[in-house]
Amino acid sequence: MNEGSDLRAQIAELVARYHEEAFPAEAFEPGTTPVPVSGKVFDSRELTLLVEAALDFWLTTGRFADSFEARFADFIGMPHALLCNSGSSANLLAVSALTAPELGDRRLVPGDEVITLASGFPTTVNPLYQHQLVPVFVDVELGTYNIKAGDLEAAVGPRTKAIMVAHTLGNPFDLDAVCKTAAQHGLWLIEDNCDAVGATYRGRRTGSFGDIATTSFYPAHHVTMGEGGCVLVRNVAMKKLVESFRDWGRACWCDPGKVNTCGRRFDWKLGDLPYGYDHKYIYTHIGYNMKLTDMQAAVGVAQLDKLTRFIEARRRNWRRLREGLEGLDALMLPRATRASDPSWFGFAISVNPDAGFDRFDLVQHLESRRIATRLLFGGNLIRQPAYVDQPRRQVGPLTNTDFVADRTLWVGVFPGLSDAMLDYVIEVVRDFVTAPVLARRRTLRAG
Repeated sequence: MNEGSDLRAQIAELVARYHEEAFPAEAFEPGTTPVPVSGKVFDSRELTLLVEAALDFWLTTGRFADSFEARFADFIGMPHALLCNSGSSANLLAVSALTAPELGDRRLVPGDEVITLASGFPTTVNPLYQHQLVPVFVDVELGTYNIKAGDLEAAVGPRTKAIMVAHTLGNPFDLDAVCKTAAQHGLWLIEDNCDAVGATYRGRRTGSFGDIATTSFYPAHHVTMGEGGCVLVRNVAMKKLVESFRDWGRACWCDPGKVNTCGRRFDWKLGDLPYGYDHKYIYTHIGYNMKLTDMQAAVGVAQLDKLTRFIEARRRNWRRLREGLEGLDALMLPRATRASDPSWFGFAISVNPDAGFDRFDLVQHLESRRIATRLLFGGNLIRQPAYVDQPRRQVGPLTNTDFVADRTLWVGVFPGLSDAMLDYVIEVVRDFVTAPVLARRRTLRAG
């Protein structure tokens, strides 16, 4: 072992010791210790690989990114995975790739329509507006909070070119219906798989059904890199398009730090450029720089080793909450989509109209007991300030979407939650819901 390798081994040992000192396990004290909705779960392996990548000082994408992409593509069941700097960027890259002239008549152009949801996270919809596309909003099913399959046919119009929807809170949408509609009408399908890594539908992983799939590696998600995202594609042609938009829009497909991968760097004639113009500076698309650093990818590599365990923990935590809250008529509890095995992102709770209290009351009560809550993202995006005047088409009145905006919240199921934490959540919710109405209102006013 040379001196450099010996020093690296010593540093790795010190990093592991540092992890034990810096991140000790903490005892849970109900009402005092916060119960978060999400958070990063890691051990010394993440820190060790992060430092190893830092010692390489290869600051853009490199060997860790290559390893992660190959392993993650294999896990999802797609031929190609391309890392980028966030899940939001992944969605933007997916839509951007479908606007490429290379796709001919199937390319998305301004004014084309894309079927999606108003109930969800805004960055599923924002890339459509950035490319002057028109979202067609379809309602959701209550309980699964996924796209209402019965409205899909009504959503298809003469300018509809794609479907882009997410698997809500890790619960797969009706892929039979969505894939059938896409196939019958020749529509692109983009699966926003950001919240559902590891979920299956009829035994097949979500993210492997669409033409393109996306995911996020923000700390709240199944795998974390701190920031980060990924685009998964079916073929080399689409891979090159995504890479181009991710890497400044250039025609060159050289990896960072490499030159002349094509073997004819100074032998191209494209556009109105002179013959021999350097291929590294020929741009065929309006692109961006959305690459990931190898340090982030190193954290992801360590996380992949834990992914199966993380998914099992999320499912187990969801079941514990579902069983513990069963029988509360005031609440609508979530359910898995038929033929699916979700990889849960959160546990949705809706307050029924005749509950005697509303969502605000329940949220305030939970938060006052140190139990963190979140709403179902944008609720109904067309009621959000940013979207009021944006062009759109919608199928029907979006009644259930409004229900979500007014009555739905979710609590965490991530692997960092202990049984004691989950039992505390169950106890607090049950005590609040079953308390006499006057006593409940006095508690809310006092809080």
